[in-house]
Amino acid sequence: MKVKSGTSVQRHRAFEFNLRELAGSMGDFGTLFPLAIGYIAVNGLNPAGLFIMLGLTNIALGLIYRLPMPLQPKKVIAVAAIAQRWPPSMVYASGFGLGILWFVLVLTGMLRKIVAITPTFIVRGIQLALGITLGWQALKMMAPAPLLGLLTVAIALLLRENRYAPAALVLMALGVGIVAWQGRLPAAWDLTLTLPPLTLPRLSDVWQAMLLAGFAQVPLSITNAVIATAALIGDYFPDKAVSERKLMLNMGVMNVVASLFGGMPMCHGAGGLAGQYYFGARTGGTPILEGLIEVSIGLFLSRSIANVMAAFPMALVGGMMFLVGIQLGKGAVKLRGWKLALCLVTVGLSVAVNMAVGFLVGLALAYGVRALKRRRALPCLCAAKEVACHG
Repeated sequence: MKVKSGTSVQRHRAFEFNLRELAGSMGDFGTLFPLAIGYIAVNGLNPAGLFIMLGLTNIALGLIYRLPMPLQPKKVIAVAAIAQRWPPSMVYASGFGLGILWFVLVLTGMLRKIVAITPTFIVRGIQLALGITLGWQALKMMAPAPLLGLLTVAIALLLRENRYAPAALVLMALGVGIVAWQGRLPAAWDLTLTLPPLTLPRLSDVWQAMLLAGFAQVPLSITNAVIATAALIGDYFPDKAVSERKLMLNMGVMNVVASLFGGMPMCHGAGGLAGQYYFGARTGGTPILEGLIEVSIGLFLSRSIANVMAAFPMALVGGMMFLVGIQLGKGAVKLRGWKLALCLVTVGLSVAVNMAVGFLVGLALAYGVRALKRRRALPCLCAAKEVACHG
């Protein structure tokens, strides 16, 4: 599925290592921060394993694809694990189980069939639904300190294109400054070298984790982490398009490997890419820089970083997330007529129920329109090809 975009494309080298790329690497922290804190504080995941595997995966993705390849926690798994207080073994097992499942979907050809029948306007609906969800969550995070949230939005808008003081770096420095002002920075930093643990998932844990949340994660990953992410990469980097098949194979490899060394379940995501791009990410330097920071934290600061992350002002993170949510919704702006109507149906059900229901109902309605057109029941809508697989 290819998505045409009217966005002006500026060419960049495969790798750039500058303040803009570093700022872009922090553009998706709004998703990473809260869930990583929950995994460490509530579930007891080893910070070294979490950060080192996250960092190594980012570095590998940057080297392979030479563009900002988003990497995020799997949201359904993370929310369920934190809410139900899973032990670390269950978290690792969920990543292993889903990693195997992604291989199965690719190798059996099922993923190719799902992608082939999915119209672009349904993908736009999923993106807009995710943007609304992120925006609403951002407003809740900003509510305890609304002035800080508004200040964050203002700084992000004013400094977004600044080469010497990129918005994300200024906001991260502001957050650390607030933590220091509140006296919540560690009095002494423990710089002891820490290696990731060896974690071998048990089959019983794998099955239980899949039943509790793994199977519910599947539709979200297929829609947002695979189909929507591939579409957004095509929008931002049309000369570096990445297929849905490659994205899912990525998720299979990185989750199986991470589950063996204390890593959390990871996926791609349109929201992460939109956040990175909004704050300046344009090359493979972004995930490499982010990965180097994460590996360094895991190796040398894993015993101290959890307290700093827990103290970081969430209103500031919420302000960044709010702008990312707006960025995600832009893809639906140009839709008109019945395509817009079906997009909005997808959005409404995705937000009100879940993305799987929104995706399935939107898809069914799209093919219902095509069937009516074939019977000439809707002669004035448009050519039937517009509701075909690549609509």
